[in-house]
Amino acid sequence: MTENFSKGNIRVGSSSHIDDPNGVGGIHTEKGHAMGSHVDLNANLEAKVRNPLEGLSYTELMSRVEVFAEEKGLSDHIALLRKGALVAQNPEDFENLPGAQALNEGEIKALRDEVEHKWRLPVKLFLTIATCSIGAAVQGWDQTGTNGANIFFPEFYGIGGTTAHDKILVGLVNAGPYLGSSLLGCWLSDPINNWIGRRGVIFFAGHFCLWPVIGSALCQTWGQQLVCRLLMGIGMGAKASTVPIYAAENSPAAIRGALVMSWQMWTAFGIMLGTVFNLAVWNAPHNWRLMLGAPFIPAVPLLALIYLCPESPRWYMKKNRYPEAWASMLRLRNDPIQTARDIFYIHAQLEIEDAIIKKSSYAKRFAELFTVPRIRRANVAAFTVMIAQQMCGINIIAFYSTTIFKESGSNDFQALLASFGFGLVNFLFAFPAFWTIDTFGRRSLLLFTFPQMTWTLLAAGLCTLMQQGTARTALVSLFVYLFAVFYSPGEGPVPFTYSAEVYPLSHREVGMGFAVATCLFWASVLGMTFPFLIESVGTVGAFAVYAGFNVVAFVMIFLLVPETKQKTLEELDYVFAVPTRQFAKYQLTQTLPYWVKRYVLWQRGAQLKSLYQYGQEIGVEKKVPDNAVRA
Repeated sequence: MTENFSKGNIRVGSSSHIDDPNGVGGIHTEKGHAMGSHVDLNANLEAKVRNPLEGLSYTELMSRVEVFAEEKGLSDHIALLRKGALVAQNPEDFENLPGAQALNEGEIKALRDEVEHKWRLPVKLFLTIATCSIGAAVQGWDQTGTNGANIFFPEFYGIGGTTAHDKILVGLVNAGPYLGSSLLGCWLSDPINNWIGRRGVIFFAGHFCLWPVIGSALCQTWGQQLVCRLLMGIGMGAKASTVPIYAAENSPAAIRGALVMSWQMWTAFGIMLGTVFNLAVWNAPHNWRLMLGAPFIPAVPLLALIYLCPESPRWYMKKNRYPEAWASMLRLRNDPIQTARDIFYIHAQLEIEDAIIKKSSYAKRFAELFTVPRIRRANVAAFTVMIAQQMCGINIIAFYSTTIFKESGSNDFQALLASFGFGLVNFLFAFPAFWTIDTFGRRSLLLFTFPQMTWTLLAAGLCTLMQQGTARTALVSLFVYLFAVFYSPGEGPVPFTYSAEVYPLSHREVGMGFAVATCLFWASVLGMTFPFLIESVGTVGAFAVYAGFNVVAFVMIFLLVPETKQKTLEELDYVFAVPTRQFAKYQLTQTLPYWVKRYVLWQRGAQLKSLYQYGQEIGVEKKVPDNAVRA
């Protein structure tokens, strides 16, 4: 993993070290021995972020490398591991390592390129991300398959009436994959990951996204259709809970957000493909069957490619299969020095994590999502960004945009065409997040885009009060498209990226399963209730309700969601060790007044003191240069 730090922002800590993972005086820590000051990661009151290798003497560091290489079957790589450990310990000074550990020109160039040419990545890493992207396309295409079919299949199945019974059944069929995901698929992710790894889960899930989808095109009753869609949900849930983790664990920290957000971008691509396909088969016989069955197409290359990608090195390390982790990491990095650095650094973190959390059962790991403070805080943050995705109203538009456009006065073809426009905008405006998610940040993107989604939803709803005609259709479409413009680089890519990175490795699968289940369960609830909502309060009322939800989501994110950009997955332990009350207090007493001074009163001299401390404030005065890299 690599990380780019701004000059004077990240600093090195004390030169002393601690071997006891419980710290001094029994202070409980979840993180690094060799800590100059004793950071309690269940209650990191001073908000310190530290490298667990800092402060170790050269002799002790080399001794630990020797023991590590011998225990883990990596003795053949001992020379590289010595260099890698020194780079991990002192990332800003890798060009000046002493004696036999001095890096050669190729190794120095590889480490420089992590900052200066971040996108020079191995082919296997690009293949891994591309394969993950194909998996995401299945998810998006299915949403728009039902979107288009909604105006056709209810009549065929005899549930197209206006009674509550018929509306419930239509909503249930629409929500089927999300019920299957949230009630079963997401929860299978942890045990199957434990048994057969990240690739195995994706392969397993791919079959559930292939055969039930084909079956849904052949169903003769709504009951059969519901069963197929529930089965498809098993695959969608397991896949959505695993693919972002797999991408996050394989990606360098400096561009992890951009790579992991490919999940959402290609979900948006799948939505767009679905709307294109819906238009293409609009006049075809059995058009709605084709709409429902076509999403099987991306599952085929997913199944064909997944075992050509390397398994997650972190999963191998979790299973104590270090030689295989080494081989996998070699395929995901440009130079063996990066592999040595990353393997040793990750091991140093996991060693302490394992000592604190230890091995546990599935039920215990689930309970610890709510009882272990560091994990609970990550869980609350992941829950917040996931439920916010449903509160913002995107899946209502994804499910029912064709219906909404028909309610606005469009005919069937015009409604499908307008839905295609939504899918196209949703996909194209996901691209800016490639550049902003790792610079502007996850939290900042959310806080900027939620107010914009609020007013665009209100405007779209108010436009439905106009007399039916071209102007009304055009304005409703315009504001729905503007909603997508703001959703796509913000609440679109952030939830899955964020949730995949915030949990410690020991709880990553069960945590991600909970987060995705939260998202998809509420998607199913909203999918079933929206027909009743729109009947009760009309389109304008429904849009106003979701505009209000956007406001609530904004407040929740402001108070509960820390920033995670450009930190390694292991360093996030320190971020989520800061108590929630302290984090929320900082936002209300520091961040909010700063925003008012800077952006309302236009006081250019306003300054915001950082919540987190990085080393110098608690130890040795030593600045880190702009090109510092970190394992």
